[in-house]
Amino acid sequence: MTAASTFYVSHNACHAPLVIALHCSGGNGRQWRNLAERLDDSYRFIAPDLIGAPGGGAWTGAGAFRLADEAAGIVEMIDHHDGPVHLVGHSYGGGVALHIAAMRPDRLASLSLYEPSAFHLLRELEFEGHEALGEILAIAGTIHDGLIDGSYLSATARFIDYWSGGGTFAAMKPELQAALVRFLPKASLDFNALIHESTPASEYARFGFPVLILRGEFAPVPTRLIACELFSRVPAAIGAIVHGAGHMGPLTHPDVVADRLVRHMFHDIAGSRAA
Repeated sequence: MTAASTFYVSHNACHAPLVIALHCSGGNGRQWRNLAERLDDSYRFIAPDLIGAPGGGAWTGAGAFRLADEAAGIVEMIDHHDGPVHLVGHSYGGGVALHIAAMRPDRLASLSLYEPSAFHLLRELEFEGHEALGEILAIAGTIHDGLIDGSYLSATARFIDYWSGGGTFAAMKPELQAALVRFLPKASLDFNALIHESTPASEYARFGFPVLILRGEFAPVPTRLIACELFSRVPAAIGAIVHGAGHMGPLTHPDVVADRLVRHMFHDIAGSRAA
């Protein structure tokens, strides 16, 4: 990924507040257009296409893929920006955002996460967490097996329907189905990187900036547990539930999610630990 592979860059100079929003696995930067529309010209907004998305290029295959590889271009953007940085992430993008926040905790003005797929945290929980990790490992295994034996359609359907509800993939237009099938190898890399993320959970307790942890009312068990675990570990965390939404809330409830993100970034800086 390069800094040029962006959906939207608003105006203003390098000292203006910068909002960087990271999309979910299988998505692209355009998922954040509702958020972009709510920011005026005093902010810079960047929603990069991550690796595997249309504008993000393919993984080079230079070695085992890790979150650090995805994060490298974002960290570079942050390092070259003189003003405050607000980081946003959904699902896989939330896992990447957490990794970046642990790398540059002194550079963030705020962090906003919608059901981050920080699957490595499930290992630190007891029985319920281990069961939830087993659920994720089963999906990752289905994708891996599909890539090996050629059952791409059924593997992609399993991936999409788990996060979006049964029958979602079958109801999609053929061209969208084909695009998601092409993404399947990167989806496998994403799962592996998230599951084997090496950042210790203790790093998140050091965050001194405001952190918003959103989840859908109907969040899958793994991401619900992760959201609760992060809320318990991050001193400056604010937790909120998007009613009527599931894991794909930023896409199914874009206005509600965008409004809540803007409120956190620019109005909740002194916020409280509300549930």
